[in-house]
Amino acid sequence: MTDSDTNVNRKLAAILSADAVGYARLMGDDERTTLATLTEYRQIMREHITARHGRVVDAPGDALLAEFPSAVQAVEAGRAIQDALATLNNQLPENRRMLMRIGINLGDVIEQDGALYGDGVNIAARLEAICEAGGICISGTIFDQVDGKVSVGAKYFGEQKVKNIAKPVRVYRISSQPCGRLRAIRGRRQSPREMVAAIGILAVIVAGTYFWLSGHLPKTTERRAAAESGSHSREDPLLRIPTGPAIAVLPFDNMSNDASQDYFSDGITEEIIAGLSRFQNFRTLARNSTFQYKGKSKDVRVIGREIGADYVVEGSVRKAGDIVRVTAQLLETRDGTHVWAETFERELNPANLF
Repeated sequence: MTDSDTNVNRKLAAILSADAVGYARLMGDDERTTLATLTEYRQIMREHITARHGRVVDAPGDALLAEFPSAVQAVEAGRAIQDALATLNNQLPENRRMLMRIGINLGDVIEQDGALYGDGVNIAARLEAICEAGGICISGTIFDQVDGKVSVGAKYFGEQKVKNIAKPVRVYRISSQPCGRLRAIRGRRQSPREMVAAIGILAVIVAGTYFWLSGHLPKTTERRAAAESGSHSREDPLLRIPTGPAIAVLPFDNMSNDASQDYFSDGITEEIIAGLSRFQNFRTLARNSTFQYKGKSKDVRVIGREIGADYVVEGSVRKAGDIVRVTAQLLETRDGTHVWAETFERELNPANLF
């Protein structure tokens, strides 16, 4: 469709936005190898895009933007791309792997000289930015079009406020789990007994972390204060923003023999993040920053440097029968020192929890 007044072409399109994670670090380590990997991966992406009638619009730096006439084709291309790149990354050393984030949106766009503009494009880029490494985030408009038409699952991530977009965007995370049809997967619901046990354990972990950090904030913030010039008055509104040490909650390991219990350990991790984020005298890093380390064994000192965390909370969850055991520990990333650790064991019986 053409706007007769401005002679600008407008159309509805499914937009795929992709970006490499940690590209600057990879280039800093080895420019030639990184460029060769990017070139190879970009060619694979082009092949999957064109095979599904898509068009690569632009590919600046480590990013790529593509359009599709069909939402189904866009999602299928995104899933095929991530599967192909995962296979190649598994053949590389961990420090040389190039993971992509992909965001997909369906919206009205403006086409001019082959380029695309408008909120339809911007939302796809914002979805990519909040996506996990190696993952895919889609908007609600995409989900509504492909529901029941593609063999992947999607987990609802809620309405998200994204930069420079007036209205919140419904966001879904694509799962690699084949489902026969795309649907919102919320995971198996926790039983009332599991929920009560988790609430009791979480309260102790959050409180223990908070009180330890609160008692040591003067020492921790001294390093930051030394690097800052001047001081703020008591009326400075910036003082209401968390400016203390940064704490990262790593995904808790599922130590049960049942892989389906991942939902339980992930849920505990997310609730700890939510609990700590309510405090204003330290900064809690978002889930997107920490879940990239799920299933990986990595030195907390390295993690601290990579995501800017002063402290890390990590732990494990083991559920056997009616017993759940959670181990949590707080570590300082400067030298990897353990500063707080506890093990919590509960019977999944509400009558025994209080």
